Amino acid sequence: MIPVVRTKKALARLVTRWRENRLSIGFVPTMGALHAGHAALVRRAAAENDRVLVSLFVNPLQFGPHEDYNRYPRALPADHRLAAAAGAAAVYAPSAEEMYPKGFHTHVEVEGLSDLYCGKYRPGHFRGVATVVLKLFNQVHPDRAYFGEKDWQQVRILEDMIRDLDVNVTLVRVGIVREKDGLALSSRNASLSPAERRAAPALRRALEAGRREAQRPHARARTIAAAVRRALSGTSLKAQYAAVWKGRLLAAATLGRTRLIDNLPI
Repeated sequence: MIPVVRTKKALARLVTRWRENRLSIGFVPTMGALHAGHAALVRRAAAENDRVLVSLFVNPLQFGPHEDYNRYPRALPADHRLAAAAGAAAVYAPSAEEMYPKGFHTHVEVEGLSDLYCGKYRPGHFRGVATVVLKLFNQVHPDRAYFGEKDWQQVRILEDMIRDLDVNVTLVRVGIVREKDGLALSSRNASLSPAERRAAPALRRALEAGRREAQRPHARARTIAAAVRRALSGTSLKAQYAAVWKGRLLAAATLGRTRLIDNLPI
């Protein structure tokens, strides 16, 4: 079984050994609760690098005061097995105290996009994402880092951070992995009740309705977003937003206590 390292010092020793052997490093940062979407990231990284490191860290900085930090699923043994089977060479699973020791007070914020869409409903979320990802980059020193396109806004924010702060990492986007009924894979899907799970694919269908509207001769961003909202209005999902941004149709909705996001190119 592949090793699990839990401290920055142990990680540094591992990475130094890889670098001394001139091995390229692919990095897949996650919050654990791994699924087939994460496995796709690891497989892509394994195909393009000599070694792959997967981090498992539920980052408290990206959860708001009324969000599901304590409810977020944690399953280290299962995550360890999935990462190994997909081609990872090691797992990094630090504690919150290891990542944010006493006296920590520095944060990274990508202005503008961080306040829109998901950022509007989750204030401070993307600041937490940018902070932990930059810390991980500085700890791992990867050649390439792999992120899923389901979190489209997150990917764009991290690309801006990498560019603006001259981070020597190539971000690789990997396409959305879906269930057979169209639901985008997400660790939060495990929180859905059976009835909610049956209802959840309505978000993808609503995005498809928006994409059909986008193909009309006189479609506009507002009419496309309105089509998504109309499609959701007869379901048990409660729309938070639907928006068109740089060729992508984005939407978020809540289903019971679970928040779902998805997107499609248009």
